[in-house]
Amino acid sequence: MTNSNQLTREISSVIYPKAVLIAYVSEDEKKHFLEMRAIDKKGNMGEGRPVTLEFMNDLVRNYSEVHNGTPCGMLPSNLLYCDTRKGSERYVWYNPPQRRMMYFVESLKIENAEYNVPGVIYESKEGGGMNVYAFKGEVPTPETKLYAAPFFNVTSTIVCMGNPKIESPRQPTFGTFLEYLEKRFWLTEFSHLGGGRNPTKSNLVLVTKAARDKPFNLNELIPLNNLKLKDLMK
Repeated sequence: MTNSNQLTREISSVIYPKAVLIAYVSEDEKKHFLEMRAIDKKGNMGEGRPVTLEFMNDLVRNYSEVHNGTPCGMLPSNLLYCDTRKGSERYVWYNPPQRRMMYFVESLKIENAEYNVPGVIYESKEGGGMNVYAFKGEVPTPETKLYAAPFFNVTSTIVCMGNPKIESPRQPTFGTFLEYLEKRFWLTEFSHLGGGRNPTKSNLVLVTKAARDKPFNLNELIPLNNLKLKDLMK
């Protein structure tokens, strides 16, 4: 989408029409026809030419790849499931246990620093929404049990994304696209308990602080109603 500053620059410069697409429909609205007419420098339309199926396919493909950012390329080893169909976009991937830089609002009294976190499974949905889950182990399998993600800003499994200023990749690969989605989560300032409840057995503030210098305590994870990874891959 064109932002306001970019739009201002574009309409402030001189632009000229090059061509028009005209749609025709029969009286019973059962037949449709498209034609394209070139426009000369004087603004006059030229002779109409029928628009071919190949032209429309190229137009849609180029618009999708450049403007909608559909990822392509090699599949990363941590990508578990993907659906790239327009209107049905969904991606499921994971990170193994690791240390993560985390940022917190001052009122939580948790220092901005690196903390140990368990394995995380991400589920990105069409429209920009994201769910996150925790798992035990290094690499999940379809039978891996899922747990509530032990983080602030998560209600049940749904992430409150916040507004981190991260530019989306213009022509993303699957790898850069997943990296962008992860940044939207991890670079958001953690601020509140989702739903007002601790997603861990103990106080989340204390659990988080304890994971700064020690491995994350997996005994703190709360199961999600017998949910397994295979349930996300349908």
